[in-house]
Amino acid sequence: MPPIELAERLGLLLALAFFLGLAFEEIYKRDDPTVPGGIRTFPLIGLAGAMLYLVEPRLALAFAAGLLAMAGWLYGVQRTSTPSAAGSGRTLIIPVANLLVYALGPISLTQAPWLCVTVTVAAVLVIGTRERIHDFARLVPQDELLTAGKFLVLVGSILPLVPDTRLVAATPVTPYRIWLAVVAVSGLSYLTYLLQRYRPMKGGALLPALLGGIYSSTATTIVLARRQKQATTPSPELSAGIMAATAVMYPRLAAVVVVVSLATAWVESAFGQTGIFTLAALVGASDIDPFVLSLAQGGAPGIAAPAAAAAILIAASANNLAKAGYAIGFGGLTAAARPAILLGALALSGYAAAAIYLR
Repeated sequence: MPPIELAERLGLLLALAFFLGLAFEEIYKRDDPTVPGGIRTFPLIGLAGAMLYLVEPRLALAFAAGLLAMAGWLYGVQRTSTPSAAGSGRTLIIPVANLLVYALGPISLTQAPWLCVTVTVAAVLVIGTRERIHDFARLVPQDELLTAGKFLVLVGSILPLVPDTRLVAATPVTPYRIWLAVVAVSGLSYLTYLLQRYRPMKGGALLPALLGGIYSSTATTIVLARRQKQATTPSPELSAGIMAATAVMYPRLAAVVVVVSLATAWVESAFGQTGIFTLAALVGASDIDPFVLSLAQGGAPGIAAPAAAAAILIAASANNLAKAGYAIGFGGLTAAARPAILLGALALSGYAAAAIYLR
């Protein structure tokens, strides 16, 4: 390694060790000044690790011997230390921080600088947010951890193992895409739940409507319509919430992954373009995401792009008409008249846009 580059890497090592030492002293030396580590100790430990690595870099025997010596010394300190009032004398964070700084020596000499910076910043964040992390651990109930674990199983364990091969040659549906749909819907639902639980909006219905619309604008419309009916007077806020949930539906069309290409492909092959338009109008009464994704993934290969866009607009418009009916049915004509009229106007605009595409 050229001398200039070696000097730069050692300078970076000393700066990062000093930075980590500042955070360490603020949290742990404040409670017990006798614990090992700090703004003087960490730079020396990091420099010792680098020098021992340079002595014999091929097998790093000198560095390994120093690591064993460090571990033995830290073990002895931990065994003989008296826990402070704050309980910092026996925490594993102290020896781990010292060993991490020792390991930064060879890392700074052999790896890219961004890795050293990232590791150090991550350690500083973990050390500096000790109280917040413990408060968060006390805040999160056990059931939330189990729910998060189930979601991670869906994403990290099952999804990578699902094959990405077509089930039927005539359609692009694969088990991987089907499970990806499950992950996407579950992820949106889980994110919405977390935001509503841990960042609740005091009063008002706009934010819950937006979050609910991400998952299902139809279900959100029904819930808000029932609240509108229970209110003594028509609430503009609830009406705005119904429209907000519908507004979220449109960007969701491009984000939610739900696969029903088999049905779409069969309708297209059996009934052609007219069948696709009829299917679009029918699925709009429930949830249009599966149908939209089917067209986006080529579930109807015989349909041209303008016709596919028109079919999506027809489905969205039918869905808006259905929600207008839900709003009136559950909320009453007087309370839900305004959002129902707006939804109907939006549906008519969608039908008009579909007619333009078909030209």
